[in-house]
Amino acid sequence: MAALESQCFALPWSAAQCRAAFSQRAFAALGLWEGPRLCGYISVYHTADELEILNLAVSPERRRQGLGRRLLQAALRLAAKGGIVNILLEVRAGNAPAVSLYESCGFQRVGLRKGYYADTGEDAHVYALALPAAPSPFERSA
Repeated sequence: MAALESQCFALPWSAAQCRAAFSQRAFAALGLWEGPRLCGYISVYHTADELEILNLAVSPERRRQGLGRRLLQAALRLAAKGGIVNILLEVRAGNAPAVSLYESCGFQRVGLRKGYYADTGEDAHVYALALPAAPSPFERSA
């Protein structure tokens, strides 16, 4: 995961940071593999009813092939099954492909963090998506 991080992000997580993240109970990640090679992943942090998308990465040679969308949709499906109702994420303001992906999946821009990224001082857009609450198993259908 750290190797893919370094290919995809200006401020990648180190191998030690990746190991530390996996040691946290609220951290989870989904990956897409080609044989032994990780070609994409999404990492999240979750609480009782909220999920924060931490990173979504696809190897440069596999971009624009729908892998990011597949990872995002898989994470959203798992979140919905797990009772998550709110999804949050931050994205670099200048990352047009990521912004387009998130907006096409229903995310709405809800905030701006000025000068958020330390390497460039670039702003971060904050996006949110509300998932429908799962019906209670005790509710009766009409």
